[in-house]
Amino acid sequence: MSHSSCHNRFIERHVTFGDRLISRFGPVNWPPRSCDLTPLDYFLWGYVKSLVYADKPQTLDHLEDNIRRVIADIQPQMLEKVIENWTSRLDYIRASRGSPMPEIIFKM
Repeated sequence: MSHSSCHNRFIERHVTFGDRLISRFGPVNWPPRSCDLTPLDYFLWGYVKSLVYADKPQTLDHLEDNIRRVIADIQPQMLEKVIENWTSRLDYIRASRGSPMPEIIFKM
């Protein structure tokens, strides 16, 4: 009798996911610092926060207005740059075969 949970046992994972599993124990390793790979994490949250708090909102309504304004002001050209940056990050991860990504500043 195995003491492993049903979700961690190799056979169950293999039957369920085959070679499509992305994890520390699967055929495709989970990329290091993977949270830095998503545009929301490496771009949007920091960008929005820096602009939303620029005028130091004093009320929740003011804060919500700032959030709406900043999001509405994001131009398609900026999003195109973000996607280019994202593909560069993915290319780096692929080329380095998943090794840790150094603290690289990707230009916007």
